[in-house]
Amino acid sequence: MRIRSVLTALALVLGALLAPGVGVLTAAGEAHAVTKISHATATSMFSSSGITWSSSGGCSNRNVATCTSFDQLNLATAQGAQTLKSASRCALNITGGTETGHASGTYSHWNGYKLDFGKATCLTNYVKNTFTYIGVRGDGAPQWKSGAGNVYADEGNHWDVTFYNCGGC
Repeated sequence: MRIRSVLTALALVLGALLAPGVGVLTAAGEAHAVTKISHATATSMFSSSGITWSSSGGCSNRNVATCTSFDQLNLATAQGAQTLKSASRCALNITGGTETGHASGTYSHWNGYKLDFGKATCLTNYVKNTFTYIGVRGDGAPQWKSGAGNVYADEGNHWDVTFYNCGGC
């Protein structure tokens, strides 16, 4: 009976790993499904972690560039912000989310991979002293890469962060 239980468990694990689009054993470059969350879910997660957010337009409409929206944010991006908060112990204020008006691309704000954080000495020191400098982006912004692979670009008045994953959540 014990062998049957072990074999059943092994079959379930292998099935999950090898299922198309589900497991970690997919072909290189294949897109992985991401979990999208609502603005309300994101703000709840941020509030519970002590992360603030602000909007120059005082709004959260995804289709208005002066708003700060989290509609269609990737769950891993929200979790990445939470990981950054707990690891850095810095005050974090999000100034840009999934609203229109940012650069396009696969790993963009609109697609839920990026957040902008207001510039603060604590956060700047944490990024520069903890992560690896990887050179300048095409637009001249200097970049640092976390051990998890997330990229922090210094855009002058804010940090533009690409969360490829939750940063070790």
